[in-house]
Amino acid sequence: MGFPTDVMLPTVFMQFLSVLASIRKLLTLFFCYFGFESDFSFPETTPEPRLLIREILPAVKFSELELAVVECSQDGCAVCLYEFKAEDEIQRLTNCRHIFHKNCLDRWMGYYHTTCPLCRTTFLPRHMQDT
Repeated sequence: MGFPTDVMLPTVFMQFLSVLASIRKLLTLFFCYFGFESDFSFPETTPEPRLLIREILPAVKFSELELAVVECSQDGCAVCLYEFKAEDEIQRLTNCRHIFHKNCLDRWMGYYHTTCPLCRTTFLPRHMQDT
């Protein structure tokens, strides 16, 4: 005995949800047409962690880094594997001090990663993680 294949519940449920969505659209159009406005507003939300990280990590030109930082850094960007050039915009992580191209780090954060691509330490400093 397996799961019965002739159960109509999921189909009926989906059709019911479709009817509810249509009714909602009709009511919204009705209220908009007659000028009714809602006083409801969504509550303020906390900023997304990626936005906080982008504010904390400023982008600078690779040529503007101190010589000591450049000498002890990795050979190139660990995300794209290209060498750093003087005109490249880079970001330096605050916890682990690794450097990456700005676009590479943005792409990395675009996949909802909040840790360093090399050592997996968090982007945010420890005192800011709780807040």
